Amino acid sequence: MIAIHQATIPDLDRLAPLFDGYRQFYGQQSDVPAARAFLLDRFSHSESVIFIASRDGEAVGFTQLYPSFSSISVARIYVLSDLFVARSARKRGIGRLLLEAAAAFGRSIGAHQLVLETAKTNSTAQALYESCGWERDNDFYVYAIMLTPK
Repeated sequence: MIAIHQATIPDLDRLAPLFDGYRQFYGQQSDVPAARAFLLDRFSHSESVIFIASRDGEAVGFTQLYPSFSSISVARIYVLSDLFVARSARKRGIGRLLLEAAAAFGRSIGAHQLVLETAKTNSTAQALYESCGWERDNDFYVYAIMLTPK
């Protein structure tokens, strides 16, 4: 049985190892204390909304949304920044359930849109997003500038 709920500070110790796994997936060194501190800061300042998936009481996945706004649409949007399912729990529909929870949350508070970006090489995630109705934007480029040294 998979259960999804909006995470709160009491979920932090179950969530931090998943967030660390997500960071490792994208090439970062494991650092659970840093992951925990980062998440605690988000919770403490109400800077993100996190949904956590549990299977038989064990945390197996999460997604994190950051609030933003669209000037063109003059509306609230959310950036789906992170989506991760533990390797042992993949191919069970958990990612899809997390995406559905994120979309339901956005609709419930009247958000105009959810947006996300993923690596060009992450074809598994792209297939999931597209199967859930997400549309790839082929009209805009994403740019970034590093403000701190690597």
